[in-house]
Amino acid sequence: MPEPQAKPVDCFHCGLPVPAGCDYSVEIDGAAQAMCCPGCQAVAQAIVANDLTDFYRLRTEKGNRPEDLIPDALRELQVYDAEELQRSFVRLSDAGDVREADLILEGITCAACVWLNEHHVQQLAGVLDFRVNYSTHRATLRWDNSELPLSAVLKAITDIGYYAHPFDPGRLQNLQKKEKSAALRRIAVAGLGMMQVMMVAVALYIGEAADMSVGMQQFLRWMSLLMATPVVLYSARVFFIAAWRDVQRRRLGMDVPVALAIGIAYVASIWATWTGTGDVYFDSVTMFTFFLLTGRYLEMAARHKSGQIAEELVRLMPATATRLSADGQQSTVPVSDLQAGDEVLIRPGETVPADGRVTRGHSHIDEALLTGESLPRPRQVGDKLVGGTLNRDSPLVMQVDKVGEQTTLAAITRLLERAQTEKPRLAQLADRVASWFVVVILIVAVAVFAFWHGRAPDDAFWITLSVLVVTCPCALSLATPVALTAATSLLTSQGVLITRGPALETLAKVSRMVFDKTGTLTQGILQVVAVEPLADVARADCSRLAASLEQSSEHPIAQALVALAPQAATMQAVTATAGCGVQGTWEGEVYRVGTAAFVAELVGQAPPVMQAEAGYSLVYLGRAGQYLAVFTLADEMRSTAPQALKTLQDRGLKISLLSGDHPKVVQRLADRLGMACANTQGACLPADKWRRVQAYQAEGDIVAMVGDGVNDAPVLAGADVSIAMGSGSQLAQASADMVLLSENLEHLPFAVLMACKTQQVIYQNFAWAIAYNIVALPLAASGFLPPWAAALGMSASSLVVVLNALRLRGRIA
Repeated sequence: MPEPQAKPVDCFHCGLPVPAGCDYSVEIDGAAQAMCCPGCQAVAQAIVANDLTDFYRLRTEKGNRPEDLIPDALRELQVYDAEELQRSFVRLSDAGDVREADLILEGITCAACVWLNEHHVQQLAGVLDFRVNYSTHRATLRWDNSELPLSAVLKAITDIGYYAHPFDPGRLQNLQKKEKSAALRRIAVAGLGMMQVMMVAVALYIGEAADMSVGMQQFLRWMSLLMATPVVLYSARVFFIAAWRDVQRRRLGMDVPVALAIGIAYVASIWATWTGTGDVYFDSVTMFTFFLLTGRYLEMAARHKSGQIAEELVRLMPATATRLSADGQQSTVPVSDLQAGDEVLIRPGETVPADGRVTRGHSHIDEALLTGESLPRPRQVGDKLVGGTLNRDSPLVMQVDKVGEQTTLAAITRLLERAQTEKPRLAQLADRVASWFVVVILIVAVAVFAFWHGRAPDDAFWITLSVLVVTCPCALSLATPVALTAATSLLTSQGVLITRGPALETLAKVSRMVFDKTGTLTQGILQVVAVEPLADVARADCSRLAASLEQSSEHPIAQALVALAPQAATMQAVTATAGCGVQGTWEGEVYRVGTAAFVAELVGQAPPVMQAEAGYSLVYLGRAGQYLAVFTLADEMRSTAPQALKTLQDRGLKISLLSGDHPKVVQRLADRLGMACANTQGACLPADKWRRVQAYQAEGDIVAMVGDGVNDAPVLAGADVSIAMGSGSQLAQASADMVLLSENLEHLPFAVLMACKTQQVIYQNFAWAIAYNIVALPLAASGFLPPWAAALGMSASSLVVVLNALRLRGRIA
């Protein structure tokens, strides 16, 4: 008789039969459950690891669709680990598996929420940096993907009551609309409840004086309870959620005293209503809930307005583009589908969808939002186009060079966000003070209650409520971030991009501004006006050799030489020496192009004496034992330079000019700019510039350096605050604290003035926040400030700080 076969076992996860001999079990709720394959085993283990086993307990049947086999919470987070999805919002770094992403945080209600998220996430192993912009709720995350996946970071944020997802301009706009709508609904409920409760309260006050019956008084109290309950449970819910979140993290945030005041007053009033003894505070509860919510709504609206420029930048890029095929056929495609090398048609009135170069047509391009320049700029074949700018006149055909996160607009947006999330010294100090201030508030509240309970027990409760509400340190924490956001937004609209948070704080203290010459005080668009052979070599061959050596350099001199011979040869072993020139090998022979001293090292003798006219520069070409040619280059001074330097000097700044160019050329420019000879120096190598800046700093000067080239990167990094020109090299911009996108030097005095005004506003905000608490706390503790007035005062103090910061968005003369 054959043995009975064992009953087939179904997979606990998906319900399919488990193949004979397979063992992919997972322990779920203390019992080993069979899985049919490694895939089900991996998903089940992830569900257990993320504490989502309710997915198994609560499901009614095992689904047969893939989306039914993963819990929503797990699926929503783990999907962001997919490499395909991360390509759309994650930037890769050259350092191992380090990545960077921009996120939106939902649930942020105050500056304390920002501190909590930053502190919590930065403690995760593998997180290198995490900063949140309070104005836009946008966060920048840098992490090592080999140590933890992105989903782990998102889950850590979810664990403390917030929700993070990849940044998307459209979703940010919808989130802000949703945030405003929810805030208005809470205010409406609180306002209606307050009005109804206040009418009942007036009846109670009159009734006490007119011998109202006890039964009627109790009826009115129960009516007050009924009308105040929706206000507490719905409108004031945000305060309780935030306070509970802080307590769970063992931190006393700004909402803790507010939640305590509302909760204690509400519970005490319920007890008084139930027992028929004591006073009720339903009117105070509804009133300061309404005032607090109204103050936060106005603050939120102002915060959204202060971050408007950053939001406009990320919305500049269009959603679709017109791509041209090899045979000239047009097709509308998503901008995300564009690749380098594609040709796109840009019609008049359309936005440039990516970075590239014009291949056909000529038109005028409006770059106002990027550079602050109001007049459109002409563009023709060969000229660069920047994604996000607007085509004004005629159709253009552009070849795409950079797309997505590689575009100039994306880089500008990242730098702006970095500046707004990095905290200067004053902001860090305010955060530390605010975190301890809440502890002091609670200690003072207990002391006030004990004091008044012994002297006037009937008044102790409401006086303590006033102390808890009136001293919330919102204004102190808002003092710096709202001012910085407003200032950086205005400066960005004027073509001055702040890339480091502390830059404005340092710029306000600058006493000396040091300028490079080529590409900074001059146009940087050098042209070769003469080529003089110094040996029996054809002029065309000399031009081709120089262009071949310089073809990989970004320096303005290199670009001028490359223009001499577009079909340059390929040099071997090309090396650049900052501030000197370039060396390379061609057909077994070493060549150099650059300064006279640099080329003389290879030739072995001094060059022939050449006298350049004032304002012209000489570049030599040579090989071992022989000079081949000398190139004469000319550059024009920027029209805005004289007035900009004069304005800076009128404001008390000392001006210096350091350049690697010939001393006579540098002195000629200095004379035209009206600069003293002692403040100029030519033939400067990068090390010479750096030593000169160090000397200025040793003399007590706070130095700002303005430059554009690769050779300026070291001194830009070493100055107290550094400013790179918008057309400068990427290395110079990465080393700088600010980027002058407009390349209008007259915007520099404006930036200095704005930095000084920003510091004044920050100090005014701090002074107001401190003075307010110094005055309000004694008034509340002495019983002169009822709870509703305390709530109004606290809301007003925060609003004053925000409105004072918004003054920076106006033009400053």
